[in-house]
Amino acid sequence: QVQLVESGGGLVQAGGSLRLSCAASGRSISSYAMGWFRQAPGKEREFVATESWSAGRTYYADSVKGRFTISRDNAENTVSLQMYSLKPEDTAVYYCAADNPRLGTTGRGTREYEYDYWGQGTQVTVSS
Repeated sequence: QVQLVESGGGLVQAGGSLRLSCAASGRSISSYAMGWFRQAPGKEREFVATESWSAGRTYYADSVKGRFTISRDNAENTVSLQMYSLKPEDTAVYYCAADNPRLGTTGRGTREYEYDYWGQGTQVTVSS
């Protein structure tokens, strides 16, 4: 029903920045909770950031708080993750996800199972 495509990943030096974008198609995501997760090799997929359908309601993992910012552009039907002060530990495949509140379960946006639609991921590599 909703297709998500991440972009903006790449190779960056430690301390640098990247802006990831997630383009949604199929329907508007303005009323959806949106999230970013990441998965490093050999590790579980972990929560990074979320923004509810309601403005101003965001939550971040402790590991990225103060460095990453999630935001929406409703006109473009996209969600972004602005990443500053990147560390090698941030290296992972980053996934965009959308939670339709009318489907499945809906919570605070920090759990993988809450989300109904997922992108294919984009690789972020941070080198020392």
